[in-house]
Amino acid sequence: MTKFIFVTGGVVSGLGKGITAASLGRLLKARGIKVMAQKLDPYINVDPGTISPFQHGEVFVTEDGAETDLDLGHYERFIDENLNHFSNLTTGKVYWNVLNKERSGEYLGQTIQVIPHITDEIKNFIYSVGKMSAADIVITEIGGTVGDMESQPFIEAIRQIGLELGPDNVLCIHVTLVPYLSGSGEQKSKPTQHSVKELQSLGINPRIIVLRCDQPIEYGIKQKISMFCNVKPDCVIENDTVSVLYEAPMMLEKARFSEIVCRELKISPTFSDMSDWERMLGRIAACRQEVKIALVGKYVKLHDAYLSVMEALQHGGYENGAKVKIEWVDSETVTRETVKEIFTGCDGMIIPGGFGSRGIEGKIISARYARENNLPYLGICLGMQIAVIEYARDVCGLEGANSTEFAERTAHPVIDFMPDQTSETAKGGTMRLGAYPCSVLPGTKMFECYGREEISERHRHRYEFNNAYRERLTNAGLRISGTSPDGRIVETIEIPENDFFVGVQFHPEFKSRPNRAHPLFRGLIAAAKKKAYQ
Repeated sequence: MTKFIFVTGGVVSGLGKGITAASLGRLLKARGIKVMAQKLDPYINVDPGTISPFQHGEVFVTEDGAETDLDLGHYERFIDENLNHFSNLTTGKVYWNVLNKERSGEYLGQTIQVIPHITDEIKNFIYSVGKMSAADIVITEIGGTVGDMESQPFIEAIRQIGLELGPDNVLCIHVTLVPYLSGSGEQKSKPTQHSVKELQSLGINPRIIVLRCDQPIEYGIKQKISMFCNVKPDCVIENDTVSVLYEAPMMLEKARFSEIVCRELKISPTFSDMSDWERMLGRIAACRQEVKIALVGKYVKLHDAYLSVMEALQHGGYENGAKVKIEWVDSETVTRETVKEIFTGCDGMIIPGGFGSRGIEGKIISARYARENNLPYLGICLGMQIAVIEYARDVCGLEGANSTEFAERTAHPVIDFMPDQTSETAKGGTMRLGAYPCSVLPGTKMFECYGREEISERHRHRYEFNNAYRERLTNAGLRISGTSPDGRIVETIEIPENDFFVGVQFHPEFKSRPNRAHPLFRGLIAAAKKKAYQ
């Protein structure tokens, strides 16, 4: 029987519930327990696909094409399990499903109410991930903070699950803030007490409390929280700020986190093998050389918009013994006059995915600089399209070459709508989403990185390389190094004369892991390190 762990948060948002949940998943997996993870978000959008990165950060894409919350990226990187469309649920999706059922007559004329219809929909979704995955434990993070109006149906649903399955099969972990008042030099437990009291008033008794703090918590504070929040003393666990994100599981395990979880769920704890994780942390600690990678985008003021790219760059650094410093470059600041000054001192460049016309010309100028100066370059999705546009303009002489996304009447649409789409296509869930196969051409940089001819990567795009220009661009020297198995869709391009200049239509960052860097990020950092220290 699948057991369920629910992770809630209180006092303030941004406490790291996702990291706590992901760390626990890693620790349980190290004990031989099959784990799946899930995020419930209270906003009314059907999914994050149409939410601005300024508001929500990046959209993480699963193997089966679900557009999900960025916390799922943490889960995959920590737990090293591919998640799916059952791993993210929003209030919007809940109501969407319930209303569609009502319209189709599934409720046989009943009055539709929050209880039982909305809560039942949430419960069925939570149970589904357990049934589908046959996981021993499903870890479910509840977005927002306890007390939020939007979160109440989710809280009620997990209360009911606790009643249905019993305490041996359901465990609530509550993450709260312990603030430090510098004026008095004191840590305060009262916010945690109030947060737990709020949760208890909703019928849920957390049995483990994780205390988010920036410095070690005094023993007396832990005792007070244990007593007033009605939890066992060893179930009060502190979560300190760590210098490297991936140190979090080891820090939490020093407090016997996974052992205590197993005890509370009546699971006999097996040996915890974190040796692979410890070796990875050792590689991180041993990194001495620094490489500077310019990340060129339009959301650079909000780093979460490129979270998976950031992490994948660091992963590539770990395997190359290098500390990766990201130089955040607003593409709107890049002009022919400023480009040299901006990129002088950079050892590599990455242009990640994105949508919309703002900052496009700056990205094109950036790609030209990388090509002409043999600066290691990785273009992801839009970044590949940018490289194609630049090559068409500046090498092939196709004046005004562009994507129809940015210039509908361009004379040379080298990037265009996918064949089966039209300009009337609705936004949201209509793109080429999820994992697709790709055939890699031997003798290319792609093959050098992957070491095999058949790969699978995740996509999120509406536009692609226009095959009408394939011959003209390849005759001029552009190499198509990867295509769909039938050869119809251009998946990757390269510039052979450069040390590393690769563009890919897919998103490799989603499959990178801290203990197993993605081949393309490993290759980019290797080339950047060579340039920096040659």
